[in-house]
Amino acid sequence: MFRKHNEMSKTIRELEPTAVWNKFADLNAVPRPSKKEDQVIQFMVNFGASLQLETIKDAVGNVIIRKPASQGLEDKKMVTLQSHLDMVHQKNNDTVFDFETQGIQMYVDGDWVRAEGTTLGADNGMGVAAIMALLESTDIPHPPLEALFTIDEETGMTGAMGLKGGVLQGDILLNLDTEEDDEIDIGCAGGVDVTARRSYDTVAVPANFIGYKVTVKGLSGGHSGMDIHRGLGNANKIMNRLLYTISQQTGTCIATIDGGSLRNAIPRESNAVLAIKITADFLENFESYARSIKEELRFTEPKLQISITATDLPSTVMEADAQGKLLRAMYAAHNGVYAMSASIADLVETSNNIARVIVKDGAIKIGCLTRSSVDSGKMDLANALKSVFELAGFEVEFSGSYPGWNPNPDSAILKVLAAQYETVFGMKPKVVACHAGLECGILGQNYPEMDMISFGPTIKGAHSPDERVSISSVQKFWKFTLEVLKNSPAA
Repeated sequence: MFRKHNEMSKTIRELEPTAVWNKFADLNAVPRPSKKEDQVIQFMVNFGASLQLETIKDAVGNVIIRKPASQGLEDKKMVTLQSHLDMVHQKNNDTVFDFETQGIQMYVDGDWVRAEGTTLGADNGMGVAAIMALLESTDIPHPPLEALFTIDEETGMTGAMGLKGGVLQGDILLNLDTEEDDEIDIGCAGGVDVTARRSYDTVAVPANFIGYKVTVKGLSGGHSGMDIHRGLGNANKIMNRLLYTISQQTGTCIATIDGGSLRNAIPRESNAVLAIKITADFLENFESYARSIKEELRFTEPKLQISITATDLPSTVMEADAQGKLLRAMYAAHNGVYAMSASIADLVETSNNIARVIVKDGAIKIGCLTRSSVDSGKMDLANALKSVFELAGFEVEFSGSYPGWNPNPDSAILKVLAAQYETVFGMKPKVVACHAGLECGILGQNYPEMDMISFGPTIKGAHSPDERVSISSVQKFWKFTLEVLKNSPAA
């Protein structure tokens, strides 16, 4: 296996542009899950020091590296290149992998680079790798460069939030975290975490009940911002629908529920342990419910699996009132697109992802990530969720709120990038705003005069084990980046 992984790493390193892919392979050998970035922070500090470049680690762990302009471009404005060091840690249920100790195992699949059963970390590792390649280069024309590597973008944007004003020196910020290579991004959504908690009493299992385990799996998952409009299945909502339905038909008592994982990933799996009063037609009816759901989602979720299997009878279950309120609140809580933008065509304005549901040992925790490009819309949906859960006896907390990035169609750097794109590729780029959370909105609070833009290579399936990056797109992205730097504005 070790030899196989070495051979795969060698294949990745031979891809063009080799400078970028080698840095991506180096980066992916370092564990870097969100909130556990100590190893990758030190890796980046060591990298800057090895190049004898000015290297700074700030109080929260962001790393800043500065490189003087190449000869003849000293009169250009300083460009800040920005990407985040952390990655979403998701794996398939049958994949044995420790994100805190292991490097990502990659392989080539046609025009795509993928990982073996885990997220790839191309979000935002390809941006990090491109910046590293530029810092290391000796023959690429570029203006004065400032690299900003932020931490914890995926689970709270605490790196961007913790960056003090007056630290950055650049006039222009190029965020390399957009995931379609024909797009130039000028705006993004903000977000807030909505967490509902309540306790419940446990009771003994009624006589003549049988233990069962219900499993929902095989869903696509994906980015809770970029993929929220695709009509993908949410394992937590599907599980709740099943439990609500069977509880209306026969005696059903919930012992535990464990669904979803990360706040910014559409839930792929959920498991529930139940005590059920079996009737003659119960299993037949359950299979009928399951078939109905799979039929509804047959185009978007062809791999959806819903199963019920006998298991040990749990010792205790939820008391009936708390169970009923949980199921009704989950049914009523909004999941998916809430509003579309009236100002930008086809842009999701506001959405919610019911990301995590845990029911165990007398405690319920439901975690949501609510997004919107309009701050009042974000809080409107957050308050709607709060109201639903409070009616069911939950206490609700808002946390981790961050602003969106207001689009500026008159941006000077946008004009530069749009013109360069058309010159290099013979077509106009798509100028867009996205429903994901980019760090530009947060950084802009302390650096309001900095002109910001975002672009990047094509990445599909981010935040899921299906994540993949296009090899040809990385070549296009690299070519475009070099042209932008060579033709950047004069100071």
